[in-house]
Amino acid sequence: MSVRLLDLFKPFEAFLPEVIAPERKVPYNQKLIWTGVSLLIFLILGQIPLYGIVSAETSDPLYWLRAMLASNRGTLMELGVSPIITSSMIFQFLQGTQLITIDPKSKQDRELFQIAQKVCSIVLTFGQALVVVLTGNYGKPADLGIAISLILVFQLMFASFIVLLLDELLSKGYGLGSGISLFTATNIAEQIFWKAFAPTTVNTGRGNEFEGAVVAFFHLIFVRKDKKRALVEAFYRAPLPNMFQVLATIVVFLFVLYLQGFNYELPVRSTKIRGQVGTYPIKLFYTSNTPIMLQSALTSNVFLISQMLYQKFPNNAIIRLLGVWGNKPGSQGMSALSGLAYYMQPISSLKEFMLDPIKSVVYVAFVLGTCALFSKTWIEISGTSPRDIARQFKEQGMVINGKRESNVYRELKKVIPTAAAFGGATIGALSVGSDLLGTLGSGASILMATTTIYSYYETAAKEGGFTKDLVPGFSELM
Repeated sequence: MSVRLLDLFKPFEAFLPEVIAPERKVPYNQKLIWTGVSLLIFLILGQIPLYGIVSAETSDPLYWLRAMLASNRGTLMELGVSPIITSSMIFQFLQGTQLITIDPKSKQDRELFQIAQKVCSIVLTFGQALVVVLTGNYGKPADLGIAISLILVFQLMFASFIVLLLDELLSKGYGLGSGISLFTATNIAEQIFWKAFAPTTVNTGRGNEFEGAVVAFFHLIFVRKDKKRALVEAFYRAPLPNMFQVLATIVVFLFVLYLQGFNYELPVRSTKIRGQVGTYPIKLFYTSNTPIMLQSALTSNVFLISQMLYQKFPNNAIIRLLGVWGNKPGSQGMSALSGLAYYMQPISSLKEFMLDPIKSVVYVAFVLGTCALFSKTWIEISGTSPRDIARQFKEQGMVINGKRESNVYRELKKVIPTAAAFGGATIGALSVGSDLLGTLGSGASILMATTTIYSYYETAAKEGGFTKDLVPGFSELM
């Protein structure tokens, strides 16, 4: 059944553009160039406004998650990387439930699986583009007309497909790391930098104030006569970014970098070279930022569907169970006021956490549970499961010290799934904690940026050759 299900996507192979894998190893300098060019194209797409918009002043269903999804409202990057991540999440579920199985050794199965994910991404892009246009995000469909509505959908699909190909370009070895992680981290870093150093002014009712927290801090210190009051305002002003949020962001960034060094080391030895021993590290963040990325994609799709249905059927009891939406004092865009979406909505402050303990408990359980689940199931898809690592050990002639070769898989199975689930839950807990501290941007986005930056450092270190292996032959296992 699973093979036939994958074979259904085989006819699409002839019609879908594909990035051909390089025939030989791409030099490090060329990878840097391709990575930079891909990032530049993404940034340009995020600045080109959509043609045909009548009005973009309606509520924003993805306001809470735009940074995480590398999305920029009103531009070609309206949908960001949401369709691609959602497609990965769907196929993760299908593979985890054994509805689709692939043979990692079969080149045909791997290619069909990639084609299936690409087709799913295109279908999801079309669906999300249709929802965004028909729900009136750019003006009432009746005012836009059929032609403009179709042009808007086409623009969103075209931009998302370009991002899909850029991600494939980097993932297949022409660049460094994953395109999705790179685009998301760049978008997050851009927003954090703007909130910290924006030179623009905003009228908050107390007069014009600088939007950037750092710029406002120096302005208040130099302009105000009462320095103590100026310091208090610079650190705790609302609703604009303040210095406490800047410091909280730096603390979280450094703490996550510190946790990156946590790992469980398995003692290993070589079966080919007598006396060669070493360790195989299993990191705390075994699946990196994948769990929080998938959790954000799940949340964004629920928010998008819930708000669309609520706008159309505000009095339907079942729709209201999914989510009731309205304006919340002190927040931008529409917020979930009750229903399932309310309990999935990020907590923005410690005060909110204390005022609604039921929502807080449910939200924390949801984030930790989904991150742990996504992390544990992702290892089966990403080629980092106990069986995959055991196969790598066998190919490299390595065994766990003190264990027989036949027991390697059993020992890895005791450690890796537990490490993946615990690491995913830790990522979720850090995300919630960052939100409570009030960092610049959501906790999930800070974690995403930090883990991506660190993984790029590791990749660049390995590719650039400025790290040294203590034990020859172990670099292929890391």
